Amino acid sequence: EVQLQASGGGLVQAGGSLRLFCTVSGFTFDAYSIAWFRQAPGKEREGVSYIGSSDGNANYADSVKGRFTMSVDVAGNIVYLQMRALKPEDTAVYYCAVTKSTIGTMHVPWYNYWGQGTLVTVSS
Repeated sequence: EVQLQASGGGLVQAGGSLRLFCTVSGFTFDAYSIAWFRQAPGKEREGVSYIGSSDGNANYADSVKGRFTMSVDVAGNIVYLQMRALKPEDTAVYYCAVTKSTIGTMHVPWYNYWGQGTLVTVSS
């Protein structure tokens, strides 16, 4: 059974940093692609970053490029999202998700397994 659990959220001042964790089980990274999404109050869920197992490269939304870094600890079954230079507009519930495909995207419907979100609040 595929399971994911996001954690690491909290309250941080603008300009600060935070690292999110996604603990996973029930699948192997070589056959699945994984992504981070976020949903701000009153807004649709949007893609933040993803890693496709076909090439292992991280891809980012323009809004976070240069500030966020996604990585995978295969042995530890943990996916990280390091967030730096946080802005108030980064405030959202962050989710990790996986799909049984070697191709990753930032489209919500592409992913069929989701973890519970973790709340990130950035104060100005």
